[in-house]
Amino acid sequence: MYAVIFRATIKQLDAHYAETAAQMRDLAQRKYGCTGFTSVCEGDEEISISYWPSMQHIHDWKHDPTHVQAQELGKTKWYESYQVQVVEILREYRNDL
Repeated sequence: MYAVIFRATIKQLDAHYAETAAQMRDLAQRKYGCTGFTSVCEGDEEISISYWPSMQHIHDWKHDPTHVQAQELGKTKWYESYQVQVVEILREYRNDL
């Protein structure tokens, strides 16, 4: 299992951003095998973590034409800067009390 951690400094978000983000989340899960997605904004910072079964799933998602268009809007309109980290999850455990 892998996780993609996306961190960004927000320039300006708008209604089109919210609509695009929802569409991208749905597409990632429906078509590309994303098994979970969490996103949080605080002040001008955003962090999103998505979970994937393989590096190939991540590669295919990164190169989806609709996702590429959304990435361009992020670079030119919505974000001041961003960072992406791809990590392998070596162990996972939980306690549901």
